[in-house]
Amino acid sequence: MSTPPVISVMLIVPDADAAVAWYKAALGATELWNLGGVAGLEIGGAPFFVHAVNPDNPAESSPGGVTSVRIELFTDDPDGVVAQAVAAGAAGSAVVSHEAPWGTHRQGGFTDPFGHKWSVGDRSPLG
Repeated sequence: MSTPPVISVMLIVPDADAAVAWYKAALGATELWNLGGVAGLEIGGAPFFVHAVNPDNPAESSPGGVTSVRIELFTDDPDGVVAQAVAAGAAGSAVVSHEAPWGTHRQGGFTDPFGHKWSVGDRSPLG
């Protein structure tokens, strides 16, 4: 029997220790493990990884404010999460209501200090 595939996100950051500390303080992330330069974290049971920039591999560079990837975070309190991230140094956008196929959806977001864009909403389109 084969194991089903699992998708996770690895965020490349200039300083993995600083990123771990920020995600823990700003988003309440739990540190699962830390190998020094790469760490596993989770928010609400959703795992993700941070990895320090690897100067020997151009594919492992920090976005520097330009990225085509956005992390989606769904929570009962998107206003509180965005406010907490902004208070910890993120650049944020207001949470607003809009109509979506799955009903009224409140969503805002922020860009973390490492250049990664996060959308924070109250209802997931997945369930």
